[in-house]
Amino acid sequence: MSELLKVPTMAEFMAQGKQPEVLFWVGCAGSFDDRAKKITKAFVKLLNKANVGFAVLGAEESCTGDPAKRAGNEFLFQMQAVTNIEVLNAYEVKKIVTACPHCFNTIKNEYPELGGNYEVMHHTQFLKTLLDDGRLTIEGGKFKGKRITFHDPCYLGRANNVYEAPRELIQKLEAELVEMKNCRRNGLCCGAGGAQMFKEPEQGDKDVNVERTEQALNVKPEIIAAGCPFCNTMMTDGVKSKEKENDVQVMDVAELIANAQDL
Repeated sequence: MSELLKVPTMAEFMAQGKQPEVLFWVGCAGSFDDRAKKITKAFVKLLNKANVGFAVLGAEESCTGDPAKRAGNEFLFQMQAVTNIEVLNAYEVKKIVTACPHCFNTIKNEYPELGGNYEVMHHTQFLKTLLDDGRLTIEGGKFKGKRITFHDPCYLGRANNVYEAPRELIQKLEAELVEMKNCRRNGLCCGAGGAQMFKEPEQGDKDVNVERTEQALNVKPEIIAAGCPFCNTMMTDGVKSKEKENDVQVMDVAELIANAQDL
């Protein structure tokens, strides 16, 4: 992270005897993947602009265990989860926001039975509350009138019924929101869920991400908006495979808002 970004850790908050408003759970992709780091930075800029008292765990954050669980290694998942829960509970964390639907789903729905009970929000939901409360304002800026289609992440949409928050944010940019053939409850996976992100695809006629990208390109968008770092990677690769990378951008909703504001 650049020096300009203010990213306090939970340890720093505790040293001052304070509690942040929210814990920002960065996730593995947002921490280590070069493309996803840009999403992390965009979201942090928005948090700073809205004067949100947030903190990260920093080096104390570990993988939520989502890939291990989806790949069938329940033992490893529970080890990873319990370690994280011990850290979160030691800091008395109440509210968590994350830009990764996989982290969101795992912490929200699978940590409670292991002793981790928190209010968990996806970053699009949290940004919408900041907007509703007047803490953040969005002007159309450079995206006014642009054709944008939103790809529903499986673990945000079908797994948790969050469909409207990201779309409302895109519409606030005064963009033209166009829907793909498969959207909302009928959304199509990008091909990276279930730990598929970390392996080569099986033999078949067509990769899932290419099929999904074709659905997106069919509605002739200028931008494909995503709300998940895995989806972002898969859709970007899909756009490249169609040699459309000069025409169509793939951007996270947080990046759209931050870029519209020229943050």
